[in-house]
Amino acid sequence: MMKKFFLVFVLICLVFFLGCAKTHKTAKPQKKIVLWHWLTDREEALDGLAKKYEQITGIKIKCELYAPSDAYSQKIMAAGQAKALPDIYGILGEKRIFAAFIKAGHIADLTVDMEYNNGTWKNVFFKKALGVNEFLAGNKYGVKPGIYGVPVDVMNIQMLYNKRLFQQAGLDPRFPPRTWPDFITALEKLKQAGVKGLVGGWGETWMLDCFANNYAFNIMGEEKVIDTISGKVPYNDPDWIEVFKLFDELARKRLLVSGIVTMGNKTAEQLFANGKCGFAFNGSWCVNVYKSMNPDLEYGTMLPPAVSNRYPMAIWGGAGLSFLVNGRSNNKQEAINFLRWLTERKQQIFLSKQTMNLPSNKESLANIPEILAQFADDMDYVTHPNILPVQEDPHVLEALTKGIQAVIIGVKTPEQIADEVSKVKERVMKEEVKK
Repeated sequence: MMKKFFLVFVLICLVFFLGCAKTHKTAKPQKKIVLWHWLTDREEALDGLAKKYEQITGIKIKCELYAPSDAYSQKIMAAGQAKALPDIYGILGEKRIFAAFIKAGHIADLTVDMEYNNGTWKNVFFKKALGVNEFLAGNKYGVKPGIYGVPVDVMNIQMLYNKRLFQQAGLDPRFPPRTWPDFITALEKLKQAGVKGLVGGWGETWMLDCFANNYAFNIMGEEKVIDTISGKVPYNDPDWIEVFKLFDELARKRLLVSGIVTMGNKTAEQLFANGKCGFAFNGSWCVNVYKSMNPDLEYGTMLPPAVSNRYPMAIWGGAGLSFLVNGRSNNKQEAINFLRWLTERKQQIFLSKQTMNLPSNKESLANIPEILAQFADDMDYVTHPNILPVQEDPHVLEALTKGIQAVIIGVKTPEQIADEVSKVKERVMKEEVKK
């Protein structure tokens, strides 16, 4: 009897242990989404949200930081060539690079997910922010129309002014200048009070191009700017010469900070943050930068002062940070679900407060810091080269920005650089015809 009982006991144990082994063997491994980014200022916030998402869903989000941005870009390009991109990543580059990655299968089309349920996800975003990640029908890159990226935050570039220095110069910080003549007057008053005028990272030519573009839109309107890029209007048109003359006026009257044409934006940010100049030309990301450099800085935002009332002022802006989903990812839907969660109101408010960047979700604006709200108020004025139906050739942009730098240092006139840029544009167009 005891022997029989012992055999039964052994059989029960075998069944139990074999069952456990089988269960262990067939248990599904934890899903893991790998995300690459270059954002040192947002690393802690992203890691915190990734842990929270894992607690909610059981899916691990591994955020990997590769900085600085130029090293990150090189890593992305190399990984693209090797077809070794992570599940989620971002691209730092021109729209043509974005298009090339799409056509190579490195980026998933998110249109269906964005438009599902009457566009529930799509409609939470600023239109111009989404536009940076969208390709329209008939685009010159031959990309299938659709939405290929998710804006996580937005930005725009405006004028900033130091309120304390305004008071020192007898200016009222409640009423910053709205027109170009008033702007010149304010700069001259600052100069008389011993305060340096306008600073910007104009050694980084894209910032210089941005400033010029703002005034091109204001002086000649969007249609004529597009016609210029399309080759229908030359750069020596009187309206473009008027744009170049603005830089000439600022330089001749010594209203720019010395060395501005070779200055990086980080140096420009330090000068403004430390109260060394009255005005700065910078983007909404500066809120976080200035906070770290000088928490006591008192400043406000304003649109670049208008030269003309013929057309509205336009400012560069749109998506600041956008994430893309790898078109070859084995976790494509899980990656999309995470990005949808990341752009929900609650997470957007958290990111905005932690990183001092504008949220991409419009429903989050009521809960953001006041200085960010000042930037957000002007999102209706936003444009961006990547949103326009045409984009200028890099060689033309180089001639344009280097020409403006030459005007600022006084070695060329606005008329001279207008002719030079026009000749470069003509040459580029002839080469395109040959192709």
